[in-house]
Amino acid sequence: MKVLIACESSGRVRHEFQKRGHFAWSCDIKPNEMGHDLWHYQCDVLEVLDKHAHKFDMMIAHPDCTYLANSGVQWLDKEQGRMERCWDAAAFYYRLWKQPIERICIENPVMHGYANRLLSALPKRQFVQPWWFGEPMFKRTGYSLKNLPQLVPTNKLTPPLAGTDEHKKWSWVHRAPPGPERKTIRSRTPLGIAAAMAEQWG
Repeated sequence: MKVLIACESSGRVRHEFQKRGHFAWSCDIKPNEMGHDLWHYQCDVLEVLDKHAHKFDMMIAHPDCTYLANSGVQWLDKEQGRMERCWDAAAFYYRLWKQPIERICIENPVMHGYANRLLSALPKRQFVQPWWFGEPMFKRTGYSLKNLPQLVPTNKLTPPLAGTDEHKKWSWVHRAPPGPERKTIRSRTPLGIAAAMAEQWG
Protein backbone atom coordinates (compact mmCIF):
# COMPACT_ATOMS: atom_id res chain seq x y z
CA MET A 1 0.00 0.00 0.00
CA LYS A 2 1.16 3.55 -0.76
CA VAL A 3 0.71 5.90 2.19
CA LEU A 4 1.34 9.63 2.55
CA ILE A 5 1.93 11.00 6.05
CA ALA A 6 1.19 14.68 5.57
CA CYS A 7 2.55 17.45 7.79
CA GLU A 8 4.92 15.11 9.62
CA SER A 9 8.63 15.79 10.16
CA SER A 10 9.27 13.27 12.95
CA GLY A 11 8.88 10.25 10.67
CA ARG A 12 7.17 8.29 13.44
CA VAL A 13 3.98 7.26 11.65
CA ARG A 14 5.78 6.81 8.35
CA HIS A 15 8.34 4.50 9.96
CA GLU A 16 5.65 2.29 11.51
CA PHE A 17 4.04 1.73 8.12
CA GLN A 18 7.41 1.04 6.52
CA LYS A 19 8.21 -1.52 9.21
CA ARG A 20 5.13 -3.43 8.07
CA GLY A 21 6.16 -3.48 4.42
CA HIS A 22 4.22 -0.50 3.06
CA PHE A 23 5.52 2.24 0.79
CA ALA A 24 5.19 5.30 3.02
CA TRP A 25 6.33 8.87 2.49
CA SER A 26 6.21 11.82 4.87
CA CYS A 27 5.86 15.45 3.86
CA ASP A 28 6.40 18.69 5.76
CA ILE A 29 7.79 22.17 5.19
CA LYS A 30 10.43 21.19 7.77
CA PRO A 31 13.17 18.63 7.11
CA ASN A 32 12.84 15.08 8.35
CA GLU A 33 14.12 14.88 11.95
CA MET A 34 15.88 11.60 11.11
CA GLY A 35 17.99 13.30 8.44
CA HIS A 36 17.66 13.56 4.66
CA ASP A 37 16.18 10.58 2.89
CA LEU A 38 14.23 9.74 -0.24
CA TRP A 39 11.02 9.05 1.70
CA HIS A 40 10.44 12.64 2.84
CA TYR A 41 9.13 15.53 0.75
CA GLN A 42 10.24 18.86 2.21
CA CYS A 43 7.60 21.19 0.79
CA ASP A 44 3.98 22.26 1.13
CA VAL A 45 2.00 19.02 1.04
CA LEU A 46 -0.46 20.55 -1.43
CA GLU A 47 2.35 20.59 -4.01
CA VAL A 48 2.61 16.82 -3.66
CA LEU A 49 -1.13 16.26 -3.61
CA ASP A 50 -1.83 18.45 -6.65
CA LYS A 51 0.47 16.20 -8.71
CA HIS A 52 0.32 12.79 -7.07
CA ALA A 53 -2.80 12.43 -4.88
CA HIS A 54 -4.21 9.72 -7.15
CA LYS A 55 -1.13 7.55 -6.51
CA PHE A 56 -1.78 7.13 -2.77
CA ASP A 57 -4.07 4.56 -1.15
CA MET A 58 -4.12 6.36 2.20
CA MET A 59 -3.22 9.71 3.72
CA ILE A 60 -2.73 10.44 7.41
CA ALA A 61 -2.45 14.19 7.91
CA HIS A 62 -1.38 16.30 10.89
CA PRO A 63 -2.18 19.91 9.90
CA ASP A 64 -1.07 22.74 12.17
CA CYS A 65 -3.49 23.14 15.08
CA THR A 66 -2.37 26.62 16.24
CA TYR A 67 -5.49 28.44 15.07
CA LEU A 68 -8.00 25.60 15.49
CA ALA A 69 -7.19 24.20 18.93
CA ASN A 70 -9.34 25.08 21.91
CA SER A 71 -6.19 25.93 23.89
CA GLY A 72 -5.75 29.07 21.78
CA VAL A 73 -9.33 30.30 21.60
CA GLN A 74 -8.68 33.15 24.08
CA TRP A 75 -6.43 34.81 21.50
CA LEU A 76 -8.96 34.89 18.64
CA ASP A 77 -10.28 38.36 19.47
CA LYS A 78 -7.05 39.68 20.97
CA GLU A 79 -4.51 39.03 18.23
CA GLN A 80 -4.96 40.93 14.99
CA GLY A 81 -5.52 38.64 12.00
CA ARG A 82 -5.92 35.50 14.09
CA MET A 83 -9.52 34.88 13.08
CA GLU A 84 -8.54 35.10 9.41
CA ARG A 85 -5.77 32.56 10.05
CA CYS A 86 -8.37 30.33 11.73
CA TRP A 87 -10.45 30.44 8.54
CA ASP A 88 -7.35 29.62 6.47
CA ALA A 89 -6.48 26.69 8.75
CA ALA A 90 -10.01 25.30 8.48
CA ALA A 91 -9.93 25.68 4.70
CA PHE A 92 -6.64 23.77 4.57
CA TYR A 93 -8.09 21.01 6.79
CA TYR A 94 -11.12 20.73 4.49
CA ARG A 95 -8.93 20.70 1.39
CA LEU A 96 -7.00 17.74 2.80
CA TRP A 97 -10.29 15.98 3.49
CA LYS A 98 -11.48 16.45 -0.12
CA GLN A 99 -8.40 14.86 -1.70
CA PRO A 100 -9.09 12.00 -4.17
CA ILE A 101 -7.57 9.41 -1.84
CA GLU A 102 -9.69 6.44 -0.75
CA ARG A 103 -8.72 6.35 2.93
CA ILE A 104 -7.98 9.52 4.90
CA CYS A 105 -7.27 10.39 8.54
CA ILE A 106 -6.81 13.99 9.66
CA GLU A 107 -5.52 14.61 13.19
CA ASN A 108 -6.03 17.63 15.43
CA PRO A 109 -6.58 18.18 19.16
CA VAL A 110 -9.85 19.38 20.69
CA MET A 111 -11.05 22.35 18.62
CA HIS A 112 -12.75 25.54 19.74
CA GLY A 113 -16.34 26.29 18.78
CA TYR A 114 -15.50 28.51 15.81
CA ALA A 115 -13.34 25.80 14.23
CA ASN A 116 -16.00 23.17 14.86
CA ARG A 117 -18.58 25.31 13.07
CA LEU A 118 -16.25 25.94 10.12
CA LEU A 119 -15.70 22.18 9.79
CA SER A 120 -19.23 21.10 10.64
CA ALA A 121 -19.65 19.37 7.25
CA LEU A 122 -17.13 16.71 8.28
CA PRO A 123 -18.15 13.56 10.19
CA LYS A 124 -17.94 13.42 13.97
CA ARG A 125 -14.35 12.79 15.04
CA GLN A 126 -12.95 9.93 17.11
CA PHE A 127 -11.03 11.04 20.21
CA VAL A 128 -8.27 8.96 21.78
CA GLN A 129 -5.68 9.27 24.53
CA PRO A 130 -2.07 8.01 24.29
CA TRP A 131 -2.53 5.99 27.47
CA TRP A 132 -5.02 3.81 25.57
CA PHE A 133 -2.02 2.60 23.57
CA GLY A 134 0.55 2.04 26.33
CA GLU A 135 1.92 5.61 26.41
CA PRO A 136 1.93 7.15 29.93
CA MET A 137 0.77 10.61 28.88
CA PHE A 138 -2.31 12.78 28.46
CA LYS A 139 -3.06 14.32 25.07
CA ARG A 140 -6.67 14.10 23.89
CA THR A 141 -6.53 13.94 20.12
CA GLY A 142 -9.26 13.81 17.48
CA TYR A 143 -9.29 12.03 14.13
CA SER A 144 -11.50 12.74 11.14
CA LEU A 145 -11.80 9.36 9.41
CA LYS A 146 -12.80 8.60 5.82
CA ASN A 147 -13.21 4.89 4.96
CA LEU A 148 -11.15 3.93 8.02
CA PRO A 149 -12.37 2.20 11.20
CA GLN A 150 -11.91 3.88 14.55
CA LEU A 151 -8.68 2.99 16.30
CA VAL A 152 -9.06 0.24 18.88
CA PRO A 153 -7.09 0.62 22.15
CA THR A 154 -4.18 -1.79 22.32
CA ASN A 155 -2.83 -1.45 25.85
CA LYS A 156 -4.92 0.71 28.18
CA LEU A 157 -3.03 1.95 31.20
CA THR A 158 -4.55 3.15 34.47
CA PRO A 159 -4.19 6.94 34.74
CA PRO A 160 -2.69 8.26 37.99
CA LEU A 161 -4.78 10.31 40.39
CA ALA A 162 -5.02 14.04 39.73
CA GLY A 163 -2.66 16.10 41.87
CA THR A 164 -0.03 13.35 42.24
CA ASP A 165 3.52 13.64 40.97
CA GLU A 166 2.82 10.81 38.54
CA HIS A 167 -0.16 12.70 37.12
CA LYS A 168 2.11 15.70 36.55
CA LYS A 169 4.57 13.47 34.68
CA TRP A 170 1.78 12.21 32.43
CA SER A 171 0.81 15.85 31.74
CA TRP A 172 4.24 16.81 30.38
CA VAL A 173 2.76 17.84 26.99
CA HIS A 174 0.64 20.53 28.65
CA ARG A 175 3.38 21.52 31.09
CA ALA A 176 6.17 21.82 28.52
CA PRO A 177 8.16 25.03 29.05
CA PRO A 178 8.12 27.73 26.35
CA GLY A 179 10.88 27.66 23.79
CA PRO A 180 11.59 27.25 20.08
CA GLU A 181 11.17 23.45 20.19
CA ARG A 182 8.00 23.35 22.31
CA LYS A 183 5.61 23.16 19.36
CA THR A 184 7.64 20.44 17.60
CA ILE A 185 7.93 18.28 20.70
CA ARG A 186 4.22 18.58 21.51
CA SER A 187 3.18 17.72 17.95
CA ARG A 188 4.95 14.36 17.66
CA THR A 189 2.58 11.40 17.39
CA PRO A 190 2.99 9.07 20.40
CA LEU A 191 4.70 5.86 19.31
CA GLY A 192 1.89 3.65 20.63
CA ILE A 193 -0.66 5.46 18.45
CA ALA A 194 1.63 5.42 15.41
CA ALA A 195 2.05 1.65 15.80
CA ALA A 196 -1.73 1.15 16.17
CA MET A 197 -2.39 3.13 12.99
CA ALA A 198 0.01 1.00 10.97
CA GLU A 199 -1.18 -2.27 12.48
CA GLN A 200 -4.93 -1.59 12.27
CA TRP A 201 -5.13 0.47 9.08
CA GLY A 202 -2.31 -1.19 7.17
